[in-house]
Amino acid sequence: MERGEAQKEDMRQGWSCIRLAVEELSLFKPEEKKMSTLAFLGASNLLLHVLDKIGPTMMVLRRDIQRNIERVEETYMLDPNLYSSLEEIVQKEVVGDGSARQDDSCCRSILWLARSITFSLALLDKLDKNPESSLEQVVEETYNGTLKPWHGWISSAAYKVAIKLVPGREMLIRLLMGQEQDYNDLKQDIKKYASVIRPLLDDTYQLLVSRIGFFL
Repeated sequence: MERGEAQKEDMRQGWSCIRLAVEELSLFKPEEKKMSTLAFLGASNLLLHVLDKIGPTMMVLRRDIQRNIERVEETYMLDPNLYSSLEEIVQKEVVGDGSARQDDSCCRSILWLARSITFSLALLDKLDKNPESSLEQVVEETYNGTLKPWHGWISSAAYKVAIKLVPGREMLIRLLMGQEQDYNDLKQDIKKYASVIRPLLDDTYQLLVSRIGFFL
């Protein structure tokens, strides 16, 4: 490894997982990122990192996200060139085998991943804009406004218990920050990430509505 590359790698070691995700997404050209399966999976995997920082209390959500990521990855790996776009994956199930509305379809996985990413964006945004609120309050308000409307009573009850066990706000912020970063750096990383991922989310929701008709 050349000296310049080694220095860059050392610098990356001190970055937050959010900044690393922004760098990864920035590697995609605008036309590639529009409906990119890999960009979408990258955003989904970042959510796993955030949930890991919150701790085992979010294990129910983490398990669901992991299962949905694996389902989309399995389809992508069938033909990475063909399924490099989410649109092709959706097309396969809507027009090809007609499985889009099945419980284990990729369309449902994409939808739930999009909802979960929306949850993470709202959570990070509330952390920044509501400094007086505890993490428990922030998580509960975010969950109620994003995921709860789509959950049945069993899932809602499980999350209600989990929310009571989340760590302190300051602890989560420290865990999210990179080793060489401060809180202002983290806030900038969150803003950059939101600006990168929101267009992809909007395109994903629009795709599902246009091809399937509604949010399953």
